Amino acid sequence: MSRRVPRWRDLRPLLQPRAPELDPVKRAHTLRDLRAAAAKRVPRSVFDYVEGGADDEISLRRNRSAFERVEFSPRVLVGGEVSTGTTILGRPAALPLVLAPTGYTRMMHHLGEPAVAGAATQAGVPYTLSTMGTTAPEDLKGTDLWFQLYVWRDRGFTTDLIERARGAGYTALVLTVDTPVPGNRVRDVRNGLTLPPRLGIKTLLDGASKPRWWWHLLTTEPLRFATFDGDGSLAPSDIGTKMFDRNVTWADVSWLRETWGGPLVVKGIQSRHDAKRAAEAGADAVVLSNHGGRQLDRGPAPLELVAPVADEVGDRLEIYVDGGVRTGGDIAAAVGLGAKACLIGRPYLYGLMAGGERGVARAIAILREELERTMRLVGANSITDLDREKVRLRA
Repeated sequence: MSRRVPRWRDLRPLLQPRAPELDPVKRAHTLRDLRAAAAKRVPRSVFDYVEGGADDEISLRRNRSAFERVEFSPRVLVGGEVSTGTTILGRPAALPLVLAPTGYTRMMHHLGEPAVAGAATQAGVPYTLSTMGTTAPEDLKGTDLWFQLYVWRDRGFTTDLIERARGAGYTALVLTVDTPVPGNRVRDVRNGLTLPPRLGIKTLLDGASKPRWWWHLLTTEPLRFATFDGDGSLAPSDIGTKMFDRNVTWADVSWLRETWGGPLVVKGIQSRHDAKRAAEAGADAVVLSNHGGRQLDRGPAPLELVAPVADEVGDRLEIYVDGGVRTGGDIAAAVGLGAKACLIGRPYLYGLMAGGERGVARAIAILREELERTMRLVGANSITDLDREKVRLRA
């Protein structure tokens, strides 16, 4: 083959340098990218609060490793268009996805829960406000808002919370049942995490490289548990050990069923037995969850419970799953095994820390793109086409 000296007209089409993208949200192609950007935006103690689990974080790792066992069995030459739409508790949703409740949300970004609710509304998926949220139920706006509830020792206060959620237009009540006592979150203990953050020497040194985060913290409304702690004087440790009722039983679930009257979700189910009890108590849905590995260490990976629980009670209530969801392919896998939807917490908090509402919107968009691509590759044109013929867990 003969060779020649390259000419300018041959090189010019190849020399088209692009300006580097400096916006970490626009630059993110995966949730890992948003996670990396988030780690650069907030102090270490805040990032560890999001990332950490209980004790040795065995459950935390198992949650993710369960999804690594997923194997798809694709169908080819299917043709047609893909739709990710579904219904959740009888309401339309653009994705089989719910944004889970997270505490201390304005600690991650000063815009907090309103930014998350705004992104969820634009994406057409439900968002769940936590009892431990930093925005009051009445101050949050959205088209499909759920309210997460811990049962308090003061049943009158619990009833007041339910009435506030009803009056503010929340469409579902989510009872968290896996927190009779707080988990041993070692990272938070070692970091001395408090709300609001205390300006100790370690905190100041950690925050010195995050001046933007500190500026927003110091120039916006003080952090507090807006649902119940009016002056911000209540310590987080007091809430878990003195105010939450560790003696809640299935009778209380039936009581909530009657008191609330609307759709009731029980979050924190970790066995077929308890899923059956939830159905008998009148729950409309259960969340198979170990609290993101933040409560009982060495608990079961929720994904591994989906198929057996679906076989047990899938005809009586909706089944959701959380813990370890990091891609749209994970959502496809969970649905294929029998879940109606996935809940995510850390994934959207990565986006929130990286870029506020835009970051949350980008996290949801990434999951949507990945879910659509997975569905096309696996040969599923609709969410109902995802089933156990296309998804299984390897031994």
